[in-house]
Amino acid sequence: MLTVRSDNVASRVKYWLRTIAIPKNVCIIIITDKLSVIESKRGGLMRSKDPELMERICTYVGDYYRLKYSSPTVRAIAEGLDISKSTAHSYLVEMSKRGMISYQDGVISDLPKISKTKTGYFSAPLVGSVRCGDPESEEAQVEMYISLPEALFGRGNFYLLRAVGDSMEDEDICEGDLVLIRKQTECEIGDIVVALDENNENTLKVYSGIDKSNNKTILKYANEKKYPGKRILVSKLVVQGVAKNIIKEL
Repeated sequence: MLTVRSDNVASRVKYWLRTIAIPKNVCIIIITDKLSVIESKRGGLMRSKDPELMERICTYVGDYYRLKYSSPTVRAIAEGLDISKSTAHSYLVEMSKRGMISYQDGVISDLPKISKTKTGYFSAPLVGSVRCGDPESEEAQVEMYISLPEALFGRGNFYLLRAVGDSMEDEDICEGDLVLIRKQTECEIGDIVVALDENNENTLKVYSGIDKSNNKTILKYANEKKYPGKRILVSKLVVQGVAKNIIKEL
């Protein structure tokens, strides 16, 4: 066991610990003079988390949210606290396991210090584009977080997509519009859905039930002038969400 008396020394010792191989039957524990475990390693497999750093992350996320009405990215936390992105990510994962925050799909939510502050806003991640046309593959990647008022959009687990294409113009969804999607796997006939078919391709279409002649799911275009009667048939439908609102640029 090694005791250190300053954060500077602790950081150097922690770096050294991560660069050496530890035999499986040996456990090294580093503690501060306040008897707080900051790092441990058993055979290169086990490490404890610094409770003070977890508290700093909580404080940073809470302050960030109150200032910008959105949760920070892993990069913002790393830069704000002068730690690496990998360290920030690993701490967020661990804090989520402990119930201190909710961290899933790169999004931070349900921080106690935030939930007690009634701002009337929620943060929705903009995760890229969705094709309003033929299906195409898209990799979900958060571009930014947008603060939206609950009074207008309600409450729920939402994300935003940017529409591309012209197949949904009859539903007033045009290229460049932001579509607010509620995360859910269930849908009803007539819902505008973000669908992922058996080929893992996504598209924004109108769910139109089941074609009884072949027992396939119908995803319908909403632009009769350009695509009269056009539809997509999929044998296995995966719904990633249902469109609830459209945000247009004036």
